Amino acid sequence: MKVKELQNKSNTELQKDLADTRAKLAQLSVDYRTKEVKNVRQIRAQKRTVARILTIMSQNNKASQGEQS
Repeated sequence: MKVKELQNKSNTELQKDLADTRAKLAQLSVDYRTKEVKNVRQIRAQKRTVARILTIMSQNNKASQGEQS
């Protein structure tokens, strides 16, 4: 996912995407251990997507806390 796409989503959508991405990552990890993954870079891509989502969620939380002060 692109950063611009993530920035336009609400927190609930980001949480849903995070859960889906983590589930895919868990499945890829199992598949990797059983030698079923053909493209190992998919695991790296999913990890980066998780990090992007968490970063955007953190930025959104900091921005909303700044508005409340």
